[in-house]
Amino acid sequence: MSDLALGRMKAGKMNQTEAAYAALLEACKQAGEIVWYSFEGIKLRLADKTFLTVDFAVMTTDNVIELHEVKGFMREDANVKLKVAAAMYPFVFKLVRKGKGGTWDIREI
Repeated sequence: MSDLALGRMKAGKMNQTEAAYAALLEACKQAGEIVWYSFEGIKLRLADKTFLTVDFAVMTTDNVIELHEVKGFMREDANVKLKVAAAMYPFVFKLVRKGKGGTWDIREI
């Protein structure tokens, strides 16, 4: 079964939810609320042959790097990888979900 059949986009290509979140991050950058962001800019090694490429790396105005994972829904393997990465690496990890009415639910892991 291909990744596209599983609902995953080709590396480097945003889905609709990620694109909408990128627009929000760009607006935050233009407003001076964040300094920088990058789509799929950081890949974390979790174990042999096991990696997590986080959707967005974000630098706050305090120069803190946050890693934002954007999900419409979350499969169990993605949930486990995110929790393992949060335990292994000294970054702020956030799970981002689009709520009703165009709002965003952003929670620290």
